[in-house]
Amino acid sequence: MLAHKTSVRQTAGKASSRVQAAVPHLISSRVELRASGVVPFSGVNVKAASASAAPRARTAAVSRQAVRVAAAADADYRKREPKDVRVLVVGPTGYIGKFVVKELVSRGYNVVAFARENAGIKGKMGREDTIKEFPGAEVRFGSVLDPASLRDVAFKDPVDVVVSCLASRTGGKKDSWLIDYTATKNSLDVARASGAKHFVLLSAICVQKPLLEFQKAKLKFESDLQAAGDITYSIVRPTAFFKSIAGQIDIVKKGNPYVMFGDGNLAACKPISEADLAAFIADCVAQQDKVNKMLPIGGPSKAFTAKQQADLLFKLTGLPPKYFPVPVALMDGMIGLFDSLAKLFPQLEDSAEFARIGKYYATESMLVYDEARGVYLEEETPGYGTDTLEDFFSRAVKEGLAGQELGDQAVFGQQ
Repeated sequence: MLAHKTSVRQTAGKASSRVQAAVPHLISSRVELRASGVVPFSGVNVKAASASAAPRARTAAVSRQAVRVAAAADADYRKREPKDVRVLVVGPTGYIGKFVVKELVSRGYNVVAFARENAGIKGKMGREDTIKEFPGAEVRFGSVLDPASLRDVAFKDPVDVVVSCLASRTGGKKDSWLIDYTATKNSLDVARASGAKHFVLLSAICVQKPLLEFQKAKLKFESDLQAAGDITYSIVRPTAFFKSIAGQIDIVKKGNPYVMFGDGNLAACKPISEADLAAFIADCVAQQDKVNKMLPIGGPSKAFTAKQQADLLFKLTGLPPKYFPVPVALMDGMIGLFDSLAKLFPQLEDSAEFARIGKYYATESMLVYDEARGVYLEEETPGYGTDTLEDFFSRAVKEGLAGQELGDQAVFGQQ
């Protein structure tokens, strides 16, 4: 998703800056997978004390099972009015999380947003800022890294559905496992212990070909969620976000060349807007056809390569096309350099990972991946929503990128 972008600003020199400029256009941060089945209801086993008592015991067991099934059906939150369904959102102040909270509120759900005391980009949002951000939602404060905080604050009242929009801030190794796995797993564990019925996970389409640490952390959690058995799930794997491929709009508007790897056709994505993605996630709360499913999702437009994105920008700005191709081998050199330096200076370990992230998004498409054939499939990548990339680029060219801040995930000057 492309949920993950990161800065390779540690790289010095003009060539390195050119490389960094290319990363956003290729980031997002799937064939619908057959999910593991719902664990069937387990009835009560009664061991008969005698042969004559067996029929009576079996009848009682069947009766108890029928009662439990009926009770479970009555407890199905989907049969209640939205106002009577409590939805807890963890990671509400992130880029997508904000839109998800507001979408759920607009649909009438009883929404609880569980946020840090100092939330948002670089922790700039205080308590009052966060509360003002989410009118119509109840905002509670605590830490997803603390199970007790989750239990005593986030889940102090019964929760029907949990929506996790948690994502590591940088894609660094430690941060990925801390947030994409540990914090998200804490949320799941407390949700299960508290009797929540459904868990909606915002993941990323790129985990289908895991070469990066954050992808491995996300996949590990996806596996745990599917194996839980006592809670249903919807795993949403979006392609690129609009703003994650918007980093060169201002560069092009100033008359500078568009930076791309190779010929600009190494990878493609089918980007989706934040509003459309939030609507799809909200659909997962109530729609039965999304239960226990792996859900790759893109926007309504066709897939775009970096070259096609550049051509669209030049068309909208009316400027003559200018390109700056960067060889992928340069990124390989950066990765090798940082890997070597990290052996002497462990604090540079993430720098090598950032370079790997840059190369990944430059060379791997954000589309459904056919592992058997080793190809990405645009036609198998579902589209959703109404916001097109051309409309987004057109607005951004005219109005700028205000409100599209990425903070710690910014690349090459994009904030």
